[in-house]
Amino acid sequence: MDKNKLIFVTGGTGFLGSYLLRYLVKEGYTHIRALRRSGSSMDLVQDVAGRIEWIEGDVLNPFSLEEGMSGAAQVYHCAAAVSYQAADKARIMSVNVEGTANVVNEALEAGIEKMVFAGSVAALGQPKEGFKTTETTPWEWKKELSSYAVSKRLAELEVWRGAAEGLNVCVINPSVILGAGRWDDGPLKIFSLVHRNFPICPPGRSGFVDVRDVAQSMMRIMESDISGERFIVSAENMYFQELMALMAQALDKKAPTIKAGNALMQLARIGDAVGALLTGRPAEITRAAIYHSSLLSEYDNSKLVQALGYSYRPISETIREAGALFVEAMRSDKGSRVLPLK
Repeated sequence: MDKNKLIFVTGGTGFLGSYLLRYLVKEGYTHIRALRRSGSSMDLVQDVAGRIEWIEGDVLNPFSLEEGMSGAAQVYHCAAAVSYQAADKARIMSVNVEGTANVVNEALEAGIEKMVFAGSVAALGQPKEGFKTTETTPWEWKKELSSYAVSKRLAELEVWRGAAEGLNVCVINPSVILGAGRWDDGPLKIFSLVHRNFPICPPGRSGFVDVRDVAQSMMRIMESDISGERFIVSAENMYFQELMALMAQALDKKAPTIKAGNALMQLARIGDAVGALLTGRPAEITRAAIYHSSLLSEYDNSKLVQALGYSYRPISETIREAGALFVEAMRSDKGSRVLPLK
């Protein structure tokens, strides 16, 4: 394994990308280049920023991708827009679909040796109740699906289009990624809900995984001879009520006890929208979020476990570590935090 090869990472200042960069540095990779948008916060990578060659641009700018991939051997595509807000639909579709098409096109043009794409379980199908989602579960379009889910499906199709044109690529489909980072981003918002003693929890079930496991699995797949495969990356399946109870324990708060049906979730959505207007914070309970958090989803992670012999961290450990950092942040600067690499 040649750790002197040039590696290019998109989304390096984001949640997943920042952990990937820190692991690459930790594992001794010496030539790492990453894409960052003008004005992007470096708070999640400040300890390794000086070890990275930064390219200013974004995935919607093919010229910055050309500069980033010049001389590169490997590409990790982590950049994505994540939101369940209806107002963000155009941005999500643009960044996730058009941006991924741009990355694929440039990777083909640059003759990249291998690319690993960070997709999502949102790009996989929902099987009949009682069955787990696998890498081969057919995807079906439904009007209730979030723009994010649709965009990740279309983005993955761009990646497989690249494979058909000769790109050596693998795809990971992580479930809900947890850890420490920016507390107002994505799933980490759940910590804030529990911290506010929010009494209601969604009725659904999903898969959950530590951000460090996602980053490390991407590296393991890149370092392997595996090509043209997709892998679910998910540690455990649990109800949101179980998850929020673990968070409440970590934050020393009261666990939500009301498992809401659709009517109550809609009332909670309205109340949250009013609270968002009064406080200026983004609404956290949207129609799309209600739909996805009401699904009884379970994910089969056996393919990655068997292919790489991978062992996941317990989600209870992730919540305990991240919860301690959340409490520390709320008591001081309310800023971002990162989990230690191990």
